[in-house]
Amino acid sequence: MATVQVRDLKKSYGAAEVIHGVSMDISHGEFVILVGPSGCGKSTLLRMIAGLEDISGGTVSIGDRVVNALSPKERNIAMVFQNYALYPQMTVAQNLGFSLEISSVPKATIRQKVADAAEILGLTSLLDRKPSQLSGGQRQRVAMGRAIVRDPDVFLFDEPLSNLDAKLRVRMRAEIKALHQRLGTTVVYVTHDQVEAMTMADRIVVLRAGSIEQVGAPLDLYDEPANMFVAGFLGSPSMNFLKGELVPGSAARMQLESGETLALAARPEGVVSDVVLGLRPQDMAIDPERGTPAKVMVVEPTGSDTHVLAMIGDTEIACVLDGRPGIAAGEMVPLSFASDKVHFFDPKTEARLTTTGLSRAGAGPA
Repeated sequence: MATVQVRDLKKSYGAAEVIHGVSMDISHGEFVILVGPSGCGKSTLLRMIAGLEDISGGTVSIGDRVVNALSPKERNIAMVFQNYALYPQMTVAQNLGFSLEISSVPKATIRQKVADAAEILGLTSLLDRKPSQLSGGQRQRVAMGRAIVRDPDVFLFDEPLSNLDAKLRVRMRAEIKALHQRLGTTVVYVTHDQVEAMTMADRIVVLRAGSIEQVGAPLDLYDEPANMFVAGFLGSPSMNFLKGELVPGSAARMQLESGETLALAARPEGVVSDVVLGLRPQDMAIDPERGTPAKVMVVEPTGSDTHVLAMIGDTEIACVLDGRPGIAAGEMVPLSFASDKVHFFDPKTEARLTTTGLSRAGAGPA
């Protein structure tokens, strides 16, 4: 188990810089997830920590050693890849023990380490099988077991669940998290799936275009996103953004670009003009008394709740409504929102604005 320290890390391909001076600290035993859209640099950053990509600038330290000049093997890390990278001609036991065998570890030690890893991952009955005889989830367990037997200082995961179906991804998320809690190892994990990040991480590092947008605990980032990018990336469905203008006066009102006026229970401090209002779909509800008229465009029942796409004027709104409201496309419904959970953003910088609560409760048409 070890710390990982990244300082002003840069990566360039020719004249194109793709990682722009990234710095972060990962503590002993911490589970940190690098998340962001495709092409944001998260896998490149992970490969630089692993020693699989050259570093153009800055330093990577594992424990008390700067490892820039060290090979992956010398860094004492173990990496689990998206495609499992198992040897097809070898049995599960041989795959698990291969890295130890080429390091000239005694055979008795290899057998014990393989047996221990197999027991932890539920692979004991599969040790004589070859990868072609395994399911996707079993292959991923073998890949993780191959990392475990090396007893590394740091585990690195590069989108390990991307090839699995939705049901198996949910199961494997829980298994990886349980494995981390059992072993107490330091984990750096890359994914583009914000649900994985929210459910598994101790801390999330949100990346965009090779730079860090925000770092923090999952619920802290969800509740207090630093900017519109983080707010829109974390949460499913994505946050709604409504552009408009605050109406001057003691009571907070906002006029949308499409002309509708909303009453608010909070307003951003020191802002009296253009703003972007952020509303999470889960904070929307049908409210005949205070709702704003919206035209239903799409209804998607999921069983426990209903996803609705609606239009307030020319503004598209995604909603997650409790239960089965019994509405259909083409209907007009009165939508309101939880006014204590709104977010405001600066339309120019996209930064989140501090809000001031007002005595007026509720939210809806002004």
